[in-house]
Amino acid sequence: MNAVEQRVDFPTALIVGALTVAGLTSIYSATYDAGLSDIAAKQLIWAGVGLVGFTVAFLMPFRALQRLSYPAYFLLLLALVSVLLLGRTVSGSTSWFSIGTLRFQPSEFAKVTTVLALSSYISRNDVSLANFKNLTVAAGIVLLPVTLIMLQPDLGTAVIYLAMFLPAIYWGGATKFAILAMVAPVVAAIAGIFGTTFLLIAVVLIGILLYVTKENRIVAAAVFSLAVLVGVSVQFIYAGLKPYQQNRIATFLDPNADPLGAGYNVLQSKVAIGSGGFLGKGYLEGTQTQLRFIPEQWTDFIYCVPGEEFGFVGAVTVLGLFFGLLCRGVQLGSSVKSSFGSLLAICITGIFSAHVFINIGMSLGLLPVIGVPLPFLSYGGSALITNMIMVGILMNLYANRKEY
Repeated sequence: MNAVEQRVDFPTALIVGALTVAGLTSIYSATYDAGLSDIAAKQLIWAGVGLVGFTVAFLMPFRALQRLSYPAYFLLLLALVSVLLLGRTVSGSTSWFSIGTLRFQPSEFAKVTTVLALSSYISRNDVSLANFKNLTVAAGIVLLPVTLIMLQPDLGTAVIYLAMFLPAIYWGGATKFAILAMVAPVVAAIAGIFGTTFLLIAVVLIGILLYVTKENRIVAAAVFSLAVLVGVSVQFIYAGLKPYQQNRIATFLDPNADPLGAGYNVLQSKVAIGSGGFLGKGYLEGTQTQLRFIPEQWTDFIYCVPGEEFGFVGAVTVLGLFFGLLCRGVQLGSSVKSSFGSLLAICITGIFSAHVFINIGMSLGLLPVIGVPLPFLSYGGSALITNMIMVGILMNLYANRKEY
């Protein structure tokens, strides 16, 4: 292995390059017959800006990433507060700053600063996640931006922040009980949405797992009680949601309940992917895509394009590329000598994993539509630049994997 191969992770670079090209061609196809060719042109420009961000993140001194983690984190917290006061409202969410014709979303960039701050804190020599106080501080690092994002409101982005937290504390050494204590209320809440039977099954499983961990009985009983309380309270919380949020949940449970309303995109997405067959209908030949059955398909439902136009082969190829990227991330997290770098690699991989799992689950009708883009494929400058920066950080960690 020569000096260049030792510093440059070529497999990751090739995977991300292929995904970015797939995104640009898919967006062009989705906007081809819609008279919106400027969208594909804008995404190409954002890809160029993202390449600059990637280069900066890749070449930045490794130690500088850790030194800048806290200042960058607080700067983005300030931006999240500012966007609530001065931001532009799009689709009911005040998530954007507008400068002329340009818009950018602070919550996307804050993903990077949050994983940097979280990794920096957990990797400190004086921090042990077996200590409840330290675990609470780690949770607070994530919950601060999540709270501000929920005020926008932007449920999809907030979920991604929470998805990065569990891999971080698992990798950082939190006990099984601590992880279970955080997951149990969420599982109970989801089960409660499906009805009493599902909630009872979830509660029984939670009780068994809590017993197996052999934690202090009083603490275990408190966690169990909290999970039950959350599960029972779901219906009251559901009643307080906005109508469009209720529709999304109802559509998730049964997309056919509102086929011309909240369930329309999901049903058309499934038709598009299913109609592609094995080899697809051909580039720019997808009927669901070209006839615009799916509104703004170039955003959250972009996965339908390769699925329809290149069929099973195209859909699986995209999944294979993402699987390769996630495997590289986990492998990097295992091989990096620095605890900060190892945690950072796992957190970033967790973010990509959540995006892929949720977005493709949305497209297939397996998960509710909560507005989570598909990395490198969905249209959006802020998201693409953020993803390129995170890949640049991964490449930086690879180049410095032998440093402690």
